Amino acid sequence: MQSSFDNDTIRKIIENVDIVEVIGKEITLEKKGKGYFGLCPFHNDNNPSLSVSREKQIYKCFVCGEAGNVFNFLMKFHNISFKEAVIRLANEIGISLGDSFQVKPDKNKIYYDIYDITNKFFQNNLLSSEGAKAREYLANRHLTMEIIKEFQIGLALRERDTLTKLLTKKGYDLKILNELGLSSNDYDAYIKRIIFPLFNTNGQVNGFSGRIYNGENANKYLNTKETPIFKKGENIYNYHRAREEVRKTKFVILMEGFMAVIRAYTIGVKNCIATMGTSLTNDQINLIKRLTNTVYLCLDGDNAGINATLNNGKLLENANMEVKVIPLSDGLDPDDYILKNGGDKFISLISNAISYNDFRIRQLKKGVNLGSASEKADYVNAVLKEISLVKDEIKREIMLKNLAKETDIWYNTLEKKLNELLQSQETTKIKASDVSKKPSNKKDKYEKTMQLIIYYMLENKDFITLVENSGVYFPNENYRVLAREISYFYDKYGYISIADFMSYVEDNKSLSDTFKEIITLDLDSSVTKEVILEYLDVIKKYNVTLEIKRLEKLIMEEVDFDEQLKISNQIRKLKMGSEDNND
Repeated sequence: MQSSFDNDTIRKIIENVDIVEVIGKEITLEKKGKGYFGLCPFHNDNNPSLSVSREKQIYKCFVCGEAGNVFNFLMKFHNISFKEAVIRLANEIGISLGDSFQVKPDKNKIYYDIYDITNKFFQNNLLSSEGAKAREYLANRHLTMEIIKEFQIGLALRERDTLTKLLTKKGYDLKILNELGLSSNDYDAYIKRIIFPLFNTNGQVNGFSGRIYNGENANKYLNTKETPIFKKGENIYNYHRAREEVRKTKFVILMEGFMAVIRAYTIGVKNCIATMGTSLTNDQINLIKRLTNTVYLCLDGDNAGINATLNNGKLLENANMEVKVIPLSDGLDPDDYILKNGGDKFISLISNAISYNDFRIRQLKKGVNLGSASEKADYVNAVLKEISLVKDEIKREIMLKNLAKETDIWYNTLEKKLNELLQSQETTKIKASDVSKKPSNKKDKYEKTMQLIIYYMLENKDFITLVENSGVYFPNENYRVLAREISYFYDKYGYISIADFMSYVEDNKSLSDTFKEIITLDLDSSVTKEVILEYLDVIKKYNVTLEIKRLEKLIMEEVDFDEQLKISNQIRKLKMGSEDNND
């Protein structure tokens, strides 16, 4: 197999990047022993199952089987091509690439360019003489110039065509401006509003939200419509800025709007993100899981906010995430709460956040008359159902004792009812499991042996020569080709590296998938030559067995006696050779 790229360049990139740092920018990794572990972003993971090896420069998930080198991770994580992954890393470390690594221009680049110019235009407006009243409004909202610059807050002027004229003079078509929601009927869409830019996960501006500030009779907010680069259900405000802080704190605070995030930032709470609405989407949940598995919900304290907290908490729990709640009093949102009560009190609320289950139970109790037998029974049954969903046995017992004390019902009575619920849930799971069972895809011992041989060829170059000299034929085509390509790679480049070889077979999906499966094997890296020889002997004997079966089938089909005799002698010799090898 001839590689479609310059292996020396690829090797140079791999040698000069740290896979732990690259992956660590995208998901939280923790060191355990020699390796680093984090939540796998490629499946619904709730226990860190993604292992990253700095020594081997590879990652592998022991649950979903996803594996590869630093290029594979970027390709899968960002949905980009191999060349794009190479260019991204080469640019980061200052390696020059040849013409063969040029990719097609990003079709969305023009949109980002337009938004970037627009964002700078709005920022300049705010700092101009015409922005005095808007600056005064922001100052009255206790937003300093430092915060204004950090979040790139700007201003749309009162004239109806200032932005449109600017962009059309720069050669941008009005049709594109209308498509991006910057103009409407060929006039500026944002007029007399304070502008808050929205960002994608990489920190690029991909939309705006405009707020009235001078008593105008208009909708409070005007948000970007859906465009080729902005999808409300896929966007999370402040994601790019919060990433590093979440890595430090180990949790993220989910809020409802960008003003809540900005306000929290003013008091030093920087691990906050916000949705552009009240209900989380699957795309947003997956993005959050890339940051952390622990979410603190801090939505508005009114009825709508409480309902949103209940709904989003359930969605996050269903995604196997740990969920806590920061409840706000007096129906306030985080912005108003901090302004009214101060930063210290809000930070105290974070420290005393309650579990999502406790929050649900609080809500279940609201308006319940425990003096009424029927209301009390309904409440107890609802709480027991909630407790049955808690996986931690100790926590379940504590909650059950609290319920017994609160309702003056015997603990044993509640425990019996809870066990009935748990048993019912387990029965349902078993039935569901039976329905969804898939055919087993277990490898037989010979396939496993071939995998082991290839695995150790990658671990020790001496075993490559050993396998070559053995003349062993792998009956499985994928393993046979892989072993051959490993030998070719070693002969050509004089070394073997899992990370480099992964890039070498990248353009052959079948080989690449088989290779990824092999490197996820969790094996001792040190074996003796004698062990490899034993593995090779197993395959030799297996080949003999296969050949005997083939000849036995052939002799049954053959009608000529002399030919039958020849085949019979072949079988006898093979069996004698096999017996000699067993001695």
